[in-house]
Amino acid sequence: MLDHIDELIIKELSENSRITMKKLGEKVHLTGQAAASRVLKLEENGIIEKYTVQVNQVKLNCLIHAFITIKLTNPHHQSFLSFVKNEKDFVINNYKVSGNGCYILETRFPSNEVLDQFLVRLNKHANYNLSIVINKQN
Repeated sequence: MLDHIDELIIKELSENSRITMKKLGEKVHLTGQAAASRVLKLEENGIIEKYTVQVNQVKLNCLIHAFITIKLTNPHHQSFLSFVKNEKDFVINNYKVSGNGCYILETRFPSNEVLDQFLVRLNKHANYNLSIVINKQN
């Protein structure tokens, strides 16, 4: 069971996973050693699974951010899933969902041309509905 301190640790690590244990301890009112011990316990219990990096996609020249709702009529999804795995340069996340589609792909592309080429390849595996992100609201 998580207590208030564990929740604060997770919040701080979510905002900056490279924070030092000393600094983390200061933010959650523990010593650096106590904070490190708590983090290790959270890792061992599977609460913290991994640490990641958030990349600025625009600075990597991936200017087009799109969500693609995937509609599959065939109950065998392996062909589509293999396609997605091979397109990791463009697919940020693949969510299996309920509702109007089977999956939602979060994608990034450097140009409309590259997006169009991706959609041509995708159409061999699935029908889709495309939504382009105009602006991220905070």
